[in-house]
Amino acid sequence: MLILLPSMTGYMAWEARAVEVTVLEIDGAPEGIVYITDPHVRVSNIDHVREVIDEVNRLNPSLVLIGGDFATGEEEDFTAQEVWRSLDAPAYAVLGNHDYRVGIDGPTGIERLLATSTSAVVAADAYDVSALNDGSADTAFADELAATLEENGVHVLRNDYVRVAVGGEEIVIVGIDDGWAGMADPPGVPATDAFTLYLVHEPSCRADWDADLILSGHTHGGQFLFPVVKQLNDLGVVELAGLFGGDGRTPTYVSRGVCTSTLAGVELRFNCQPEIVLINPTEEQLRAIA
Repeated sequence: MLILLPSMTGYMAWEARAVEVTVLEIDGAPEGIVYITDPHVRVSNIDHVREVIDEVNRLNPSLVLIGGDFATGEEEDFTAQEVWRSLDAPAYAVLGNHDYRVGIDGPTGIERLLATSTSAVVAADAYDVSALNDGSADTAFADELAATLEENGVHVLRNDYVRVAVGGEEIVIVGIDDGWAGMADPPGVPATDAFTLYLVHEPSCRADWDADLILSGHTHGGQFLFPVVKQLNDLGVVELAGLFGGDGRTPTYVSRGVCTSTLAGVELRFNCQPEIVLINPTEEQLRAIA
């Protein structure tokens, strides 16, 4: 066992850098949209984030969507966020709990998860997570981060929406601010025939909004997807990674993200590769990933 442990750790460290492209076919969505989430940009993973951005650019996306947790919550400045300047496509994003310094360790994360299930209302017609806004969120940190992202070409949607032309089609992107921070307050979105997509960081903070697709992250896919956990995920008992919905619920894709939290300063994954999500790829993009 002691002999196997270093090899296993080495494999999990390798897997944490082995990004794959996941193709997601969604009826009615414009072609060639890329979704990534949970970059957790820091000095130790900046080269990996650059490689992810290079791969995104290689796919030549029509649009890039980012699902939050740009920060770790431990930053003294946001210099590393300049990495987003190298994105070649228009980018829209939301913030996550780390971007508010809320629930960023094990105990407080569990506390936030429990509070979401007991104190928040996540019904589309009566959405209210204000009980989670207990003063613990670092709004100044989030505001400065959002301003830095805007300076570097990432448009941050905080309870707002935009109409964007993608390949001659209109898409409505609705960005919900972070739920665990108690900042989520979905905007009123006019009725439209355009494809409507919601970004929300925590899947537990989503509602069955009148949308064609919800994109989420936060879970890192479980990070360690052991067989029993994978079976529970595949059955929908837990929602860690993949496409969920049906039975009248709004389809939701929970991404495994591109980076992770660290264990003793090292990013590790098992059976849960980081991913770039490619929605309705063009023929050119399919050739690029073949």
